[in-house]
Amino acid sequence: MISSNDFKTGVTIELDGDVFVIVEFQHVKPGKGAAFVRTKMKNVKTGAVVERKFNAGEKVPKAHVERRDMQYLYKDGDHFVVMDNENYEQTSLTGEQIGDGVKWLKENMIISVLFFGAKVIGVDIPNSVQLTVTATEPGVKGDTATGGTKPATVETGAIVQVPFFVNEGDVLIIDTRTGVYVQRA
Repeated sequence: MISSNDFKTGVTIELDGDVFVIVEFQHVKPGKGAAFVRTKMKNVKTGAVVERKFNAGEKVPKAHVERRDMQYLYKDGDHFVVMDNENYEQTSLTGEQIGDGVKWLKENMIISVLFFGAKVIGVDIPNSVQLTVTATEPGVKGDTATGGTKPATVETGAIVQVPFFVNEGDVLIIDTRTGVYVQRA
């Protein structure tokens, strides 16, 4: 159990059978009445952000979330097979468990898998990845003056908007949080 007075950003708690991570918190002591803690919490499973007030000193069960580094091996139908780097045990994850990160997964990539007990509750992929362009239209000389972009398909199948000077075979660095081209590698 953790007291609401000990809340900090990043602390995980368990409420109504779900796991929440505290995104923001504020201790409020009004002129009249008892003090309380105003929080913004993110549901780890759904990603929904919830605001809630807790009385000062209220006890809440702390969720023990384990983070394990795993290596993505391959896709098997609708499942993605990952291997624990410590005991070499393989686990099969669904696309829902991985979320939007599916389109950036590259074989042999190291990802962090979040466990609550024995259940997978989420996956964190690196903030940026290096991917090779497999298909894009060639840039026309003189088009670079406008600073426009064109679509490019990368090796994972994702489509990214890139500058006109990017060609097939170029290795790009892409921000996985926004899906935006950063630079050529």
